[in-house]
Amino acid sequence: MSLADQLSTFYNDFQQKAPASITKPIKTANADFAASYQPASAIQVGDTIPEFALSDAVGNEVTSASLLAKGPLLITFYRGEWCPFCNLALVAMQKHLDEFKAKGVTLVAISPELPNQSLSTTEKHALKFPVLSDVGNKLAKQLGILFAQPDILRPVFENLGNNLKERNGDDSFELPVPATLLVDEKGVVRNTFIDPDYTKRLEPSTALEWIDQLRG
Repeated sequence: MSLADQLSTFYNDFQQKAPASITKPIKTANADFAASYQPASAIQVGDTIPEFALSDAVGNEVTSASLLAKGPLLITFYRGEWCPFCNLALVAMQKHLDEFKAKGVTLVAISPELPNQSLSTTEKHALKFPVLSDVGNKLAKQLGILFAQPDILRPVFENLGNNLKERNGDDSFELPVPATLLVDEKGVVRNTFIDPDYTKRLEPSTALEWIDQLRG
């Protein structure tokens, strides 16, 4: 089953089983965001990714320079471990990790969650690639992939037991737009998948095609 099929199956199941008090505000917020989102404001192919220094799951600083020294990067931004769509996407990428490595590409996942939450994500899903914390969404903001969620979603998150203030260390209620970037060893963005619809994610097979084009 493709990642798209897994995401679609989960979404349809959620829509059928969750009460309207949950699904309606989510649909409204996402439709409004999709209508207002400006793709041109996000990082583009040909841009150089900003330098960054982020904490990994055990609190060690990881810099963009140290990662790029190993070669190209496949960077995927996710909303948090509480997001089932993100978990499906991370696990799908994990299944192709050996292929990415064989092609000389380092897979990196980034979320606004604090390092202890990232550690939980890493352990729960047995991830074997760096999971970094963009606390305060500083890097996401630089890349133009930030979603300032409306207050109508706060009760939804409370009802679902997702405390973003506790997970992210702030009460901004902001999340990154799930995005995946292929960056060459010079830090230049070569491909992007950025979709304001959080239920849409890059297929690992497409990422491999990107890498083959980069290497070809």
